[in-house]
Amino acid sequence: MSDLPPNQTTAELIAELTKRGASMEQIALLKNSGAQTPEEALQSLKAGNTRFYSDKPERVFTDVNHRRAQIMAQTPFAAIVGCADSRVPVEIIFDQGPGDIFSIRVAGHVISPGALGSVQYAVAHLKIHLVVVLGHEGCGAVAAAMPDAIQRTDEPSHVQFLLEAIAPALLDLPSIRDPKARMREACVLNVMHQKKRLESDPFIAQAVASGQIQVVGAFYEIGSGAVDFLED
Repeated sequence: MSDLPPNQTTAELIAELTKRGASMEQIALLKNSGAQTPEEALQSLKAGNTRFYSDKPERVFTDVNHRRAQIMAQTPFAAIVGCADSRVPVEIIFDQGPGDIFSIRVAGHVISPGALGSVQYAVAHLKIHLVVVLGHEGCGAVAAAMPDAIQRTDEPSHVQFLLEAIAPALLDLPSIRDPKARMREACVLNVMHQKKRLESDPFIAQAVASGQIQVVGAFYEIGSGAVDFLED
């Protein structure tokens, strides 16, 4: 690879190596994590979301050479526990490409055993630097778990499980007249509740204490496209 032209982008290097018949291992070596610290990871997500809501995306999702670079290994820099809602496509709203985000999606972004195990895997084996618990505007799971919602016992058993994992976050929901503002407050309370559940896990707590990762909450406004990071 030493005879390759200098100052090439990673995409250009991958394309050049592909033409020369490079192995998958050689190509994979060029695809490194986009951030090396929790601070860099958070800044990458913020910058990507700014590009997204400003309608200036940069990521290419269909490039064959970038796909080939993913074959041997994945190198995400962040894990995002987001809602399964179809209006919240995690990689798109942060303007990231395949291999950048370890995406865990479940209704209400509930920290279930499966979600927690997925985060633990990303921390232990993929060496991510950031975990984001991402809520969003108009979350149906949160609405169904609110104190004045229709009886949760009418739902299928596993839906009840999700709603019961959200309900404790809403016990202290303040009395807010405006429905949209009240819903936003409920969603944010659930983000912070699920974040605390995640941080209470000993393995995650140790990774935070060592400085390997940072855990943050965030709220996505579907209308504007902006993500509000709820940093401590």
